[in-house]
Amino acid sequence: MTSLQGKFLTMNKNIFLTAALAFLLMLPNLAKAQESDLGNWLIYIGSKKLNSKWNLHNEIQYRNYDAIGDLEQLLLRTGIGYNLSENNNNLLLGYGFIKSENYAQNGLDKITVNEHRIFQQFTSKQKVGRLSLTHRYRFEQRFVEEEFKARFRYFLAFKLPFKGTEETPSKYYLSAYNEIFLNTKSSVFDRNRVYGGIGYQLNKNVRLEAGYMNQFFESSGRDQVNLITFVNF
Repeated sequence: MTSLQGKFLTMNKNIFLTAALAFLLMLPNLAKAQESDLGNWLIYIGSKKLNSKWNLHNEIQYRNYDAIGDLEQLLLRTGIGYNLSENNNNLLLGYGFIKSENYAQNGLDKITVNEHRIFQQFTSKQKVGRLSLTHRYRFEQRFVEEEFKARFRYFLAFKLPFKGTEETPSKYYLSAYNEIFLNTKSSVFDRNRVYGGIGYQLNKNVRLEAGYMNQFFESSGRDQVNLITFVNF
């Protein structure tokens, strides 16, 4: 690696670390639960490879109304997946537990709602030049307290690495996705999520990502800052 390339990589790393530090310094200013529509999601997504065909999925999401500490939702999800083809097409059967802390109409009290969820999904990946695409189709059966609901979700994600060199590929990448949620009963439209972020491949097993997501419903919307850790082991 040349001296110029080394300086470029160091500069990129410094920019990423500076941006992360700036975000952390902003967190106290974001902590105004009901005064702002900006929330924060802390997300861990893991995958354990059992063999060439089978894998275990595990996921934790800690969602807040504000920066941190005002719980909106705790989501725990797990599942077992089967690869139809090497690294490209995967079937997964999963279970999720979701604890929601919803504000009452007075805006002060909270109501706890527990949900158990069974889901089936198919994930397909493809490459178009340097661009990686992921399609995910998920069907959910939701047991929300005493009520049963079903929902279909379609997720389309894009991942584009920064341009490095043949000898030294960049560890940074841009990430974006759109996901639409459709109910099986009226009203059919449930919500839509649009996300954009920047990621860093820490090593072959771990990558970190920070981004901004807008989630809109039929008559309202909400923004979230997402901090995500992906682990494959």
